Amino acid sequence: MNGPTRGELIFRLCFSLAGLALLAVAVAVRGIPSGPALFEVIGVAGAFFGGTAIWTVLKLRKTKGD
Repeated sequence: MNGPTRGELIFRLCFSLAGLALLAVAVAVRGIPSGPALFEVIGVAGAFFGGTAIWTVLKLRKTKGD
């Protein structure tokens, strides 16, 4: 099998979901940032953790039948 193993994908999914949860907690505690921090915190971090979670779920669904 090419690419990460199923165990590695599950680890990535857990890490991504934890990152999204921490991002949500930070926004809940500190409030929504303004200016460039809005792009950095919500845009970059959200896109990274959210994109990784979505990509991992798709890969897990694909490898489920293997």
